[in-house]
Amino acid sequence: MKQLSVDLNCDMGEGFGAWRMGNDIELLSYVSSANIACGFHAGDPGTMKKTVQLALKKGVAIGAHPGLPDLVGFGRREMAVSAEEVYDMVVYQVGALMGFARAEGAALHHIKPHGALYNMAATNAVLAEAIATAVSKVDDQLILYGLAGSDLIKAGEKYGLRTASEVFADRTYQENGTLTPRRQPNALITEQEQAVQQVLRMVQEGKVVSLQGTEISIKADTICIHGDGAQALPFAKRIQERLTAEGILISAI
Repeated sequence: MKQLSVDLNCDMGEGFGAWRMGNDIELLSYVSSANIACGFHAGDPGTMKKTVQLALKKGVAIGAHPGLPDLVGFGRREMAVSAEEVYDMVVYQVGALMGFARAEGAALHHIKPHGALYNMAATNAVLAEAIATAVSKVDDQLILYGLAGSDLIKAGEKYGLRTASEVFADRTYQENGTLTPRRQPNALITEQEQAVQQVLRMVQEGKVVSLQGTEISIKADTICIHGDGAQALPFAKRIQERLTAEGILISAI
């Protein structure tokens, strides 16, 4: 029987000032890929450089994490943006992180939109195609991370990109497979064991139970752990330990 394998990714570099890395240094010991903020929703040049360097030292795959230009709202508030604007901001941000990676003798591995941009592209085919087009033109070898079953995954496939269907350890799901909006009750999973059980079920069985109690099918190529969460470090450690104990290989795609 073929060994199960899954990528464990985390959003990183979302502070300001390279000396303020939060949990990032410790988290890099438990994940296989890092999504590094590119300055629009969080991060700055020094933080981008330092996070790239740390990820390389740990052998963690480097990905760009472009978001909406909303520092105050941490990129989690929807904005009225056109497809052309989305294309431009993705090219700009991916290019910036690509520069830092190349300066360190490395290459980008993937791109994962952040926050509201990610969620908008999950259900808006026009914006999803703008992102996929940007990625394909900047570097068609990049892997596009997107919500499992979303328009973003479909757009990536349409434009010939490798895609990674992403699931979330610390978020609840709606019946249509989308994430429960953060502004709604019970959007976040705060209990470690509940998060672990959700992850194991998604990876081993391809199933998740929605907030409404309905079991839905889901593809899990990569698991997201939010680096800015209060429980990010213990969550990451516990999930890594349980996946390993179950004989599931943690590896970048």
